[in-house]
Amino acid sequence: MKEIYETKISDARWIAYDIPGNIGWILYFVGLVFCFIDQSQWSGSPLMMTLLMIAVIPAVLMLVGILELISERIAKLDRVLPKIRLIRGFGALTLGGILGTVVPLIAAAVNALTVHADGNVLIIMSVGGLLCAVFAGLLYKGYHKTEC
Repeated sequence: MKEIYETKISDARWIAYDIPGNIGWILYFVGLVFCFIDQSQWSGSPLMMTLLMIAVIPAVLMLVGILELISERIAKLDRVLPKIRLIRGFGALTLGGILGTVVPLIAAAVNALTVHADGNVLIIMSVGGLLCAVFAGLLYKGYHKTEC
């Protein structure tokens, strides 16, 4: 028997969480693209280049979550999900957002202490990760185990 999770979150609350969450992962992806487009500012620092490579991991987790949520929407499973789909969707987005907050903050600190390049894009990525983590996490938290 599958574990099934359901949410009773209102449509208004869903939209209020969904929009900033989507803005968050979009900010993260755009920031990451800009980091790789203009990586020359950090190319002299192996540590910064390593951190940029690590910053891809949260993006992959967010992408897994996004693709899962799209497939759930297509299958009309928005509010009632098996446990694995819940974890793959909102769980991956939440974890990706948490890591997407921390990794760019570490990179921004390393940049400020060693490289001294313009690190605004790292702060934007971190804000995006935070938005994604908070609002995907709120939706995730809204799901509760239900009887089949």
